[in-house]
Amino acid sequence: MEGAVVSEAPDRDGGRVGRAIHAFVAELYPICRSITGDGVRRTLRLIQREVPLAIHEVPTGTRVFDWEVPPEWNIRRASVRDRHGRVLVDFADHNLHLVSYSEPVRATLDADDLRAHLHTLPDHPDWIPYRTSYYSRTWGFCLRHRDLGALADGPYDVLVDSSLARGSLTYGEAVITGTTRDEVLLFAHCCHPSLANDNTSGMAVATWLARWLASEPRRFTYRVVFAPGTIGSLCWLQRNERRLSRVRHGLVLALLGDPSALTYKQTPSGRAEIDDIARYVLAEPPRAGRVIPFEPYGYDERQLCSPGFDLPVGRLTRAVNGGYPEYHSSADDLALVTPERLAQSLEACRRIVDVIEGNGRYRNLSPKGEPRLGARGLYGSVGGREPKTRERAMLWTLSRSMGETSLLDIAVQSGLGFDAVRDAARDLERARLLRAVAAAPSAERAATRRPRPARRPRSRRTSRTTRSAR
Repeated sequence: MEGAVVSEAPDRDGGRVGRAIHAFVAELYPICRSITGDGVRRTLRLIQREVPLAIHEVPTGTRVFDWEVPPEWNIRRASVRDRHGRVLVDFADHNLHLVSYSEPVRATLDADDLRAHLHTLPDHPDWIPYRTSYYSRTWGFCLRHRDLGALADGPYDVLVDSSLARGSLTYGEAVITGTTRDEVLLFAHCCHPSLANDNTSGMAVATWLARWLASEPRRFTYRVVFAPGTIGSLCWLQRNERRLSRVRHGLVLALLGDPSALTYKQTPSGRAEIDDIARYVLAEPPRAGRVIPFEPYGYDERQLCSPGFDLPVGRLTRAVNGGYPEYHSSADDLALVTPERLAQSLEACRRIVDVIEGNGRYRNLSPKGEPRLGARGLYGSVGGREPKTRERAMLWTLSRSMGETSLLDIAVQSGLGFDAVRDAARDLERARLLRAVAAAPSAERAATRRPRPARRPRSRRTSRTTRSAR
Protein backbone atom coordinates (compact mmCIF):
# COMPACT_ATOMS: atom_id res chain seq x y z
CA MET A 1 0.00 0.00 0.00
CA GLU A 2 1.47 3.34 -1.05
CA GLY A 3 1.74 5.97 1.67
CA ALA A 4 2.29 5.51 5.35
CA VAL A 5 -0.54 4.55 7.64
CA VAL A 6 -0.89 7.57 9.89
CA SER A 7 -2.73 8.55 13.05
CA GLU A 8 -5.28 11.16 12.09
CA ALA A 9 -7.91 13.19 13.86
CA PRO A 10 -10.50 10.97 15.56
CA ASP A 11 -14.07 10.89 14.30
CA ARG A 12 -15.55 13.66 16.45
CA ASP A 13 -19.01 12.09 16.12
CA GLY A 14 -17.83 9.00 17.99
CA GLY A 15 -17.72 6.82 14.90
CA ARG A 16 -21.35 7.47 13.89
CA VAL A 17 -20.51 9.44 10.74
CA GLY A 18 -17.86 6.97 9.62
CA ARG A 19 -20.24 4.06 10.05
CA ALA A 20 -22.96 5.89 8.11
CA ILE A 21 -20.61 6.63 5.21
CA HIS A 22 -19.38 3.04 5.18
CA ALA A 23 -22.96 1.77 5.12
CA PHE A 24 -23.59 3.98 2.08
CA VAL A 25 -20.45 2.62 0.42
CA ALA A 26 -21.81 -0.89 1.02
CA GLU A 27 -25.12 0.11 -0.58
CA LEU A 28 -23.44 1.54 -3.70
CA TYR A 29 -20.78 -1.17 -4.03
CA PRO A 30 -22.84 -3.99 -5.68
CA ILE A 31 -24.18 -1.79 -8.51
CA CYS A 32 -22.78 -2.49 -11.98
CA ARG A 33 -21.81 0.97 -13.23
CA SER A 34 -20.15 2.07 -16.42
CA ILE A 35 -19.84 5.37 -18.27
CA THR A 36 -23.50 5.11 -19.32
CA GLY A 37 -26.51 3.01 -18.44
CA ASP A 38 -28.98 2.12 -15.75
CA GLY A 39 -26.28 1.40 -13.15
CA VAL A 40 -25.26 5.07 -13.17
CA ARG A 41 -28.88 6.16 -12.87
CA ARG A 42 -29.49 3.81 -9.95
CA THR A 43 -26.37 5.15 -8.24
CA LEU A 44 -27.44 8.76 -8.70
CA ARG A 45 -30.93 8.01 -7.37
CA LEU A 46 -29.37 6.69 -4.17
CA ILE A 47 -27.25 9.84 -3.86
CA GLN A 48 -30.38 11.89 -4.60
CA ARG A 49 -31.98 10.29 -1.56
CA GLU A 50 -29.31 11.95 0.61
CA VAL A 51 -28.92 15.35 -1.11
CA PRO A 52 -31.01 17.34 -3.61
CA LEU A 53 -29.50 16.25 -6.92
CA ALA A 54 -30.31 17.40 -10.44
CA ILE A 55 -29.90 14.53 -12.90
CA HIS A 56 -28.89 15.36 -16.47
CA GLU A 57 -28.97 13.22 -19.61
CA VAL A 58 -26.69 13.83 -22.61
CA PRO A 59 -27.90 11.89 -25.69
CA THR A 60 -25.82 9.34 -27.57
CA GLY A 61 -23.95 10.92 -30.47
CA THR A 62 -23.58 14.35 -28.86
CA ARG A 63 -20.28 15.93 -29.87
CA VAL A 64 -18.25 16.88 -26.78
CA PHE A 65 -15.13 18.75 -27.86
CA ASP A 66 -12.98 16.05 -29.52
CA TRP A 67 -15.19 13.25 -28.14
CA GLU A 68 -18.65 11.85 -28.72
CA VAL A 69 -21.11 10.37 -26.25
CA PRO A 70 -21.08 6.61 -27.01
CA PRO A 71 -24.08 4.31 -27.27
CA GLU A 72 -25.68 3.53 -23.93
CA TRP A 73 -24.56 0.16 -22.54
CA ASN A 74 -26.62 -2.10 -20.32
CA ILE A 75 -25.96 -5.67 -19.26
CA ARG A 76 -28.43 -8.36 -18.21
CA ARG A 77 -26.38 -11.57 -17.98
CA ALA A 78 -23.10 -13.04 -19.20
CA SER A 79 -21.38 -16.41 -18.75
CA VAL A 80 -18.99 -19.00 -20.17
CA ARG A 81 -20.03 -22.69 -19.89
CA ASP A 82 -18.31 -25.90 -20.96
CA ARG A 83 -19.85 -28.70 -23.02
CA HIS A 84 -21.39 -30.20 -19.88
CA GLY A 85 -23.06 -26.95 -18.85
CA ARG A 86 -20.59 -26.27 -16.05
CA VAL A 87 -19.95 -22.55 -15.52
CA LEU A 88 -16.39 -21.31 -15.95
CA VAL A 89 -17.24 -17.67 -15.29
CA ASP A 90 -20.54 -15.95 -14.50
CA PHE A 91 -21.21 -12.21 -14.41
CA ALA A 92 -23.87 -12.86 -11.76
CA ASP A 93 -21.10 -13.81 -9.30
CA HIS A 94 -19.18 -10.52 -9.62
CA ASN A 95 -19.57 -7.40 -11.76
CA LEU A 96 -15.86 -7.44 -12.63
CA HIS A 97 -16.19 -10.80 -14.41
CA LEU A 98 -17.30 -8.99 -17.58
CA VAL A 99 -15.22 -6.45 -19.49
CA SER A 100 -17.25 -3.25 -19.23
CA TYR A 101 -18.98 -2.30 -22.49
CA SER A 102 -18.71 -5.83 -23.92
CA GLU A 103 -20.84 -6.10 -27.04
CA PRO A 104 -23.57 -8.78 -27.32
CA VAL A 105 -22.24 -12.28 -28.06
CA ARG A 106 -23.68 -15.78 -28.52
CA ALA A 107 -20.96 -18.12 -29.74
CA THR A 108 -19.35 -21.52 -29.33
CA LEU A 109 -15.55 -21.34 -29.18
CA ASP A 110 -12.64 -23.68 -28.61
CA ALA A 111 -10.23 -22.96 -25.78
CA ASP A 112 -7.66 -21.09 -27.88
CA ASP A 113 -10.23 -18.69 -29.36
CA LEU A 114 -11.81 -18.17 -25.95
CA ARG A 115 -8.47 -17.53 -24.25
CA ALA A 116 -7.93 -14.41 -26.42
CA HIS A 117 -10.94 -12.86 -24.65
CA LEU A 118 -9.95 -13.76 -21.08
CA HIS A 119 -8.11 -11.50 -18.63
CA THR A 120 -6.41 -12.49 -15.37
CA LEU A 121 -3.82 -11.23 -12.86
CA PRO A 122 -1.06 -13.88 -12.74
CA ASP A 123 0.67 -12.10 -9.82
CA HIS A 124 -2.56 -12.21 -7.81
CA PRO A 125 -4.20 -15.49 -8.82
CA ASP A 126 -7.18 -15.08 -6.49
CA TRP A 127 -8.18 -11.59 -7.70
CA ILE A 128 -10.44 -10.64 -10.61
CA PRO A 129 -9.12 -7.74 -12.72
CA TYR A 130 -11.22 -4.75 -13.80
CA ARG A 131 -11.07 -4.12 -17.56
CA THR A 132 -13.02 -1.85 -19.93
CA SER A 133 -13.58 -1.43 -23.65
CA TYR A 134 -15.63 1.75 -23.93
CA TYR A 135 -14.77 2.80 -27.47
CA SER A 136 -13.86 -0.49 -29.18
CA ARG A 137 -16.49 -3.01 -30.22
CA THR A 138 -15.28 -6.18 -28.55
CA TRP A 139 -16.07 -8.38 -25.57
CA GLY A 140 -14.22 -10.18 -22.82
CA PHE A 141 -14.32 -11.86 -19.43
CA CYS A 142 -12.15 -11.40 -16.35
CA LEU A 143 -11.49 -14.27 -13.97
CA ARG A 144 -9.20 -15.47 -11.24
CA HIS A 145 -5.94 -16.76 -12.68
CA ARG A 146 -6.26 -19.98 -10.69
CA ASP A 147 -9.55 -20.69 -12.53
CA LEU A 148 -7.80 -20.33 -15.87
CA GLY A 149 -6.06 -23.63 -15.14
CA ALA A 150 -9.41 -25.41 -15.41
CA LEU A 151 -9.74 -24.38 -19.05
CA ALA A 152 -9.92 -27.58 -21.14
CA ASP A 153 -10.05 -27.89 -24.92
CA GLY A 154 -13.70 -26.95 -25.20
CA PRO A 155 -15.98 -26.22 -26.84
CA TYR A 156 -17.37 -23.37 -24.69
CA ASP A 157 -20.69 -21.61 -24.95
CA VAL A 158 -20.24 -17.85 -24.59
CA LEU A 159 -23.15 -15.56 -23.75
CA VAL A 160 -23.06 -11.79 -23.33
CA ASP A 161 -26.62 -10.54 -23.10
CA SER A 162 -25.90 -6.81 -23.35
CA SER A 163 -27.18 -3.89 -25.38
CA LEU A 164 -25.41 -1.01 -27.10
CA ALA A 165 -28.10 1.36 -28.29
CA ARG A 166 -29.07 5.00 -28.59
CA GLY A 167 -29.62 6.39 -25.13
CA SER A 168 -27.68 8.89 -23.07
CA LEU A 169 -24.90 9.58 -20.61
CA THR A 170 -26.14 10.49 -17.12
CA TYR A 171 -24.55 12.77 -14.53
CA GLY A 172 -25.80 14.51 -11.42
CA GLU A 173 -25.02 17.70 -9.55
CA ALA A 174 -26.04 19.22 -6.25
CA VAL A 175 -25.87 23.01 -5.93
CA ILE A 176 -25.66 24.59 -2.48
CA THR A 177 -26.22 28.29 -3.03
CA GLY A 178 -24.09 30.74 -1.06
CA THR A 179 -24.23 34.50 -0.54
CA THR A 180 -22.00 35.03 -3.59
CA ARG A 181 -22.00 33.63 -7.12
CA ASP A 182 -18.35 32.57 -6.75
CA GLU A 183 -18.23 28.77 -6.84
CA VAL A 184 -16.32 25.89 -5.33
CA LEU A 185 -16.43 22.85 -7.62
CA LEU A 186 -16.32 19.35 -6.11
CA PHE A 187 -16.10 16.39 -8.50
CA ALA A 188 -16.42 12.62 -8.01
CA HIS A 189 -16.50 10.00 -10.77
CA CYS A 190 -19.36 7.48 -10.68
CA CYS A 191 -18.54 4.93 -13.38
CA HIS A 192 -16.63 2.11 -11.64
CA PRO A 193 -18.50 -1.11 -10.72
CA SER A 194 -17.91 -2.93 -7.44
CA LEU A 195 -14.68 -1.16 -6.52
CA ALA A 196 -15.07 0.07 -2.95
CA ASN A 197 -12.20 2.55 -2.85
CA ASP A 198 -12.17 3.51 -6.54
CA ASN A 199 -14.47 5.31 -6.47
CA THR A 200 -17.38 4.30 -4.27
CA SER A 201 -15.56 5.90 -1.34
CA GLY A 202 -15.21 9.19 -3.23
CA MET A 203 -18.91 9.28 -4.11
CA ALA A 204 -19.90 8.53 -0.51
CA VAL A 205 -17.60 11.15 1.04
CA ALA A 206 -18.74 13.73 -1.55
CA THR A 207 -22.37 12.94 -0.66
CA TRP A 208 -21.79 13.42 3.07
CA LEU A 209 -19.80 16.59 2.35
CA ALA A 210 -22.73 17.97 0.34
CA ARG A 211 -25.08 17.17 3.25
CA TRP A 212 -22.82 19.08 5.62
CA LEU A 213 -22.41 22.01 3.22
CA ALA A 214 -26.18 22.41 3.07
CA SER A 215 -26.49 22.44 6.87
CA GLU A 216 -25.59 26.13 7.32
CA PRO A 217 -25.17 29.34 5.27
CA ARG A 218 -22.08 29.58 3.07
CA ARG A 219 -20.17 32.44 1.47
CA PHE A 220 -19.40 30.47 -1.69
CA THR A 221 -21.80 28.52 -3.87
CA TYR A 222 -20.83 24.83 -3.90
CA ARG A 223 -21.41 22.65 -6.95
CA VAL A 224 -20.96 18.92 -6.26
CA VAL A 225 -20.84 16.86 -9.47
CA PHE A 226 -21.10 13.08 -9.82
CA ALA A 227 -20.18 12.12 -13.39
CA PRO A 228 -18.63 9.25 -15.33
CA GLY A 229 -14.87 9.64 -15.73
CA THR A 230 -13.48 11.65 -18.66
CA ILE A 231 -16.49 11.75 -20.99
CA GLY A 232 -18.73 12.76 -18.08
CA SER A 233 -16.53 15.63 -16.93
CA LEU A 234 -16.15 16.77 -20.54
CA CYS A 235 -19.94 16.81 -20.93
CA TRP A 236 -20.22 18.87 -17.75
CA LEU A 237 -17.52 21.30 -18.93
CA GLN A 238 -19.17 21.82 -22.31
CA ARG A 239 -22.58 22.47 -20.77
CA ASN A 240 -21.17 24.85 -18.15
CA GLU A 241 -18.47 26.62 -20.15
CA ARG A 242 -20.07 30.03 -19.77
CA ARG A 243 -20.10 29.88 -15.96
CA LEU A 244 -16.57 28.52 -15.44
CA SER A 245 -15.23 32.00 -14.66
CA ARG A 246 -17.14 31.75 -11.36
CA VAL A 247 -15.04 28.78 -10.17
CA ARG A 248 -12.61 30.04 -7.55
CA HIS A 249 -11.56 26.69 -6.06
CA GLY A 250 -12.11 23.03 -6.80
CA LEU A 251 -11.35 19.48 -5.69
CA VAL A 252 -11.63 16.11 -7.34
CA LEU A 253 -12.51 13.55 -4.64
CA ALA A 254 -11.51 9.89 -5.03
CA LEU A 255 -9.90 6.93 -3.23
CA LEU A 256 -10.80 8.19 0.25
CA GLY A 257 -11.32 4.98 2.23
CA ASP A 258 -8.00 3.08 2.11
CA PRO A 259 -5.29 3.10 4.83
CA SER A 260 -2.83 5.42 3.04
CA ALA A 261 -2.10 8.95 4.17
CA LEU A 262 -4.20 11.74 2.68
CA THR A 263 -2.64 12.94 -0.57
CA TYR A 264 -3.25 16.24 -2.34
CA LYS A 265 -2.36 16.59 -6.02
CA GLN A 266 -1.66 20.20 -6.97
CA THR A 267 -3.04 22.23 -9.84
CA PRO A 268 -0.72 22.54 -12.89
CA SER A 269 0.85 25.78 -11.63
CA GLY A 270 1.00 24.68 -7.99
CA ARG A 271 0.25 28.31 -7.08
CA ALA A 272 -3.54 28.36 -6.90
CA GLU A 273 -5.15 29.31 -3.59
CA ILE A 274 -6.59 25.81 -3.26
CA ASP A 275 -3.01 24.49 -3.39
CA ASP A 276 -2.05 26.68 -0.42
CA ILE A 277 -5.19 25.74 1.49
CA ALA A 278 -4.84 22.00 0.96
CA ARG A 279 -1.13 22.11 1.79
CA TYR A 280 -1.90 23.92 5.06
CA VAL A 281 -4.76 21.58 6.05
CA LEU A 282 -2.84 18.38 5.31
CA ALA A 283 0.09 19.65 7.41
CA GLU A 284 -2.08 20.34 10.46
CA PRO A 285 -1.44 17.79 13.22
CA PRO A 286 -2.25 14.99 13.38
CA ARG A 287 -3.07 14.52 9.64
CA ALA A 288 0.51 14.28 8.32
CA GLY A 289 -0.72 14.19 4.74
CA ARG A 290 1.41 14.72 1.67
CA VAL A 291 1.37 16.96 -1.41
CA ILE A 292 2.38 15.78 -4.88
CA PRO A 293 2.85 17.80 -8.09
CA PHE A 294 0.44 17.84 -10.97
CA GLU A 295 0.81 15.42 -13.83
CA PRO A 296 -1.58 14.98 -16.78
CA TYR A 297 -2.58 11.46 -15.71
CA GLY A 298 -5.15 10.57 -13.13
CA TYR A 299 -8.83 11.38 -12.75
CA ASP A 300 -11.01 14.28 -13.90
CA GLU A 301 -8.49 16.92 -12.88
CA ARG A 302 -6.98 16.12 -16.30
CA GLN A 303 -10.05 17.60 -18.00
CA LEU A 304 -10.81 20.39 -15.52
CA CYS A 305 -7.20 21.61 -15.59
CA SER A 306 -6.65 21.14 -19.34
CA PRO A 307 -5.15 24.25 -21.00
CA GLY A 308 -8.42 25.47 -22.50
CA PHE A 309 -10.07 25.61 -19.04
CA ASP A 310 -7.20 25.85 -16.54
CA LEU A 311 -9.54 25.69 -13.56
CA PRO A 312 -8.04 26.00 -10.06
CA VAL A 313 -8.86 22.37 -9.20
CA GLY A 314 -6.67 20.00 -7.19
CA ARG A 315 -7.32 16.41 -6.21
CA LEU A 316 -7.71 14.81 -2.78
CA THR A 317 -7.16 11.07 -2.35
CA ARG A 318 -5.46 8.70 0.01
CA ALA A 319 -3.52 6.31 -2.21
CA VAL A 320 -3.12 7.54 -5.78
CA ASN A 321 -4.53 5.89 -8.88
CA GLY A 322 -2.53 2.73 -9.54
CA GLY A 323 -0.72 3.24 -6.24
CA TYR A 324 -2.03 0.31 -4.20
CA PRO A 325 -1.94 -3.42 -4.98
CA GLU A 326 -5.72 -3.88 -4.92
CA TYR A 327 -6.29 -1.11 -7.51
CA HIS A 328 -8.68 -2.12 -10.32
CA SER A 329 -9.28 -5.60 -8.95
CA SER A 330 -11.82 -7.52 -6.89
CA ALA A 331 -9.53 -7.03 -3.87
CA ASP A 332 -10.69 -3.39 -3.82
CA ASP A 333 -13.64 -4.51 -1.72
CA LEU A 334 -15.51 -3.42 1.39
CA ALA A 335 -12.76 -4.77 3.65
CA LEU A 336 -10.26 -2.29 2.16
CA VAL A 337 -12.19 0.81 3.22
CA THR A 338 -12.93 1.53 6.86
CA PRO A 339 -15.38 3.82 8.66
CA GLU A 340 -12.49 5.51 10.46
CA ARG A 341 -10.66 6.47 7.25
CA LEU A 342 -13.85 7.61 5.54
CA ALA A 343 -14.69 9.84 8.51
CA GLN A 344 -11.15 11.29 8.56
CA SER A 345 -11.33 12.01 4.83
CA LEU A 346 -14.63 13.83 5.32
CA GLU A 347 -13.13 15.78 8.22
CA ALA A 348 -10.22 16.91 6.01
CA CYS A 349 -12.71 18.03 3.33
CA ARG A 350 -14.67 19.97 5.95
CA ARG A 351 -11.50 21.66 7.18
CA ILE A 352 -10.54 22.65 3.63
CA VAL A 353 -14.00 24.20 3.26
CA ASP A 354 -13.57 26.01 6.61
CA VAL A 355 -10.39 27.64 5.33
CA ILE A 356 -11.88 28.41 1.90
CA GLU A 357 -14.83 30.12 3.61
CA GLY A 358 -12.69 32.04 6.11
CA ASN A 359 -9.80 33.05 3.91
CA GLY A 360 -9.69 36.49 2.36
CA ARG A 361 -7.70 39.66 1.85
CA TYR A 362 -8.13 42.86 3.81
CA ARG A 363 -6.95 46.45 3.73
CA ASN A 364 -5.79 48.19 6.90
CA LEU A 365 -7.87 51.38 7.28
CA SER A 366 -5.51 52.86 9.89
CA PRO A 367 -2.07 51.92 8.54
CA LYS A 368 0.04 54.77 9.97
CA GLY A 369 1.33 53.22 13.13
CA GLU A 370 -0.65 50.85 15.30
CA PRO A 371 -4.24 51.88 15.98
CA ARG A 372 -5.32 52.05 19.62
CA LEU A 373 -6.75 48.59 20.07
CA GLY A 374 -7.37 49.08 23.79
CA ALA A 375 -9.62 52.06 23.14
CA ARG A 376 -11.75 49.79 21.02
CA GLY A 377 -11.87 47.00 23.59
CA LEU A 378 -9.57 44.79 21.52
CA TYR A 379 -6.47 44.78 23.73
CA GLY A 380 -5.78 43.80 27.36
CA SER A 381 -5.96 46.57 29.95
CA VAL A 382 -2.75 45.60 31.77
CA GLY A 383 0.56 46.21 29.97
CA GLY A 384 4.00 44.72 30.47
CA ARG A 385 2.98 41.19 29.47
CA GLU A 386 3.51 39.23 26.29
CA PRO A 387 0.44 39.63 24.05
CA LYS A 388 -1.98 36.76 24.02
CA THR A 389 -2.64 34.74 20.89
CA ARG A 390 -5.70 36.84 20.02
CA GLU A 391 -3.81 40.09 20.38
CA ARG A 392 -0.80 38.82 18.44
CA ALA A 393 -3.14 37.70 15.68
CA MET A 394 -4.63 41.19 15.49
CA LEU A 395 -1.18 42.80 15.33
CA TRP A 396 -0.02 40.41 12.61
CA THR A 397 -3.22 40.92 10.62
CA LEU A 398 -2.96 44.70 10.79
CA SER A 399 0.72 44.66 9.82
CA ARG A 400 0.21 42.47 6.72
CA SER A 401 -3.18 43.62 5.43
CA MET A 402 -2.63 45.99 2.53
CA GLY A 403 -4.97 44.20 0.15
CA GLU A 404 -2.63 41.55 -1.27
CA THR A 405 -1.77 39.12 1.53
CA SER A 406 -4.36 36.51 2.44
CA LEU A 407 -5.27 35.50 5.98
CA LEU A 408 -3.81 32.07 5.26
CA ASP A 409 -0.52 33.70 4.23
CA ILE A 410 -0.52 35.62 7.52
CA ALA A 411 -1.22 32.47 9.51
CA VAL A 412 1.67 30.65 7.83
CA GLN A 413 4.11 33.56 8.23
CA SER A 414 3.19 34.24 11.86
CA GLY A 415 3.00 30.61 12.95
CA LEU A 416 -0.41 31.32 14.43
CA GLY A 417 -3.34 29.07 13.65
CA PHE A 418 -5.58 30.06 10.77
CA ASP A 419 -8.63 30.23 13.05
CA ALA A 420 -6.91 32.80 15.30
CA VAL A 421 -6.02 35.03 12.35
CA ARG A 422 -9.49 34.69 10.80
CA ASP A 423 -11.17 35.61 14.10
CA ALA A 424 -8.82 38.56 14.54
CA ALA A 425 -9.72 39.86 11.09
CA ARG A 426 -13.42 39.64 11.91
CA ASP A 427 -12.93 41.56 15.16
CA LEU A 428 -10.88 44.22 13.39
CA GLU A 429 -13.43 44.52 10.62
CA ARG A 430 -16.21 45.05 13.15
CA ALA A 431 -14.06 47.76 14.76
CA ARG A 432 -13.73 49.40 11.30
CA LEU A 433 -9.99 48.93 11.22
CA LEU A 434 -10.05 46.52 8.28
CA ARG A 435 -12.05 46.35 5.07
CA ALA A 436 -12.41 43.17 3.02
CA VAL A 437 -10.97 43.32 -0.49
CA ALA A 438 -13.00 41.67 -3.25
CA ALA A 439 -11.43 38.50 -4.60
CA ALA A 440 -10.08 38.62 -8.13
CA PRO A 441 -8.74 35.96 -10.48
CA SER A 442 -5.01 35.39 -10.24
CA ALA A 443 -2.83 37.26 -12.71
CA GLU A 444 -1.81 33.95 -14.20
CA ARG A 445 -5.40 32.88 -14.91
CA ALA A 446 -6.39 36.33 -16.17
CA ALA A 447 -3.46 36.32 -18.61
CA THR A 448 -4.38 32.93 -20.03
CA ARG A 449 -8.18 33.29 -20.05
CA ARG A 450 -9.62 32.62 -23.45
CA PRO A 451 -12.52 34.54 -25.02
CA ARG A 452 -15.93 33.14 -24.30
CA PRO A 453 -17.32 30.99 -27.10
CA ALA A 454 -20.14 32.31 -29.23
CA ARG A 455 -23.58 31.34 -27.99
CA ARG A 456 -25.07 28.42 -29.91
CA PRO A 457 -28.71 27.43 -29.95
CA ARG A 458 -29.46 24.45 -27.71
CA SER A 459 -31.09 21.46 -29.29
CA ARG A 460 -33.90 19.79 -27.44
CA ARG A 461 -32.36 16.47 -28.40
CA THR A 462 -29.12 17.29 -26.60
CA SER A 463 -30.46 18.52 -23.28
CA ARG A 464 -32.80 16.69 -20.96
CA THR A 465 -32.86 17.48 -17.24
CA THR A 466 -35.08 15.78 -14.71
CA ARG A 467 -34.76 18.49 -12.07
CA SER A 468 -33.56 22.08 -11.99
CA ALA A 469 -30.04 22.53 -10.64
CA ARG A 470 -30.91 25.69 -8.80
